[in-house]
Amino acid sequence: QVQLVESGGGLVQAGGSLMLSCAASGRTLSTYAMAWFRQAPGKEREFVAVTRRNGGPTSYADSVKGRFAILRDNAKNAVYLQMNSLKLEDTAVYYCAATLSTYYYTRVSQYDSWGQGTQVTVSS
Repeated sequence: QVQLVESGGGLVQAGGSLMLSCAASGRTLSTYAMAWFRQAPGKEREFVAVTRRNGGPTSYADSVKGRFAILRDNAKNAVYLQMNSLKLEDTAVYYCAATLSTYYYTRVSQYDSWGQGTQVTVSS
């Protein structure tokens, strides 16, 4: 397994931006599909974005498409989530996750490595 540590969460006003970082250790990230998920209070963890391994394409949840961007830096063994035009409903704990799987990227069950999460709070 790969060890993941998220950072960059915080409090931001609606319409603002944040960049989350996910630092990996123990394995080379290029061989993993890397994703961001989020979990709001009282709700299930949900898929946000994924960058497939070995230069594959990215995919996004409809709710964040056009506002969020997932970025991978294999040289730094890190993945980022640039979040723009934040909305109140983006408030959640955001998790970084890794998988060697090549399908069903939106499913929580496909990922066997998770970070501890970082809180993002969007205020009005």
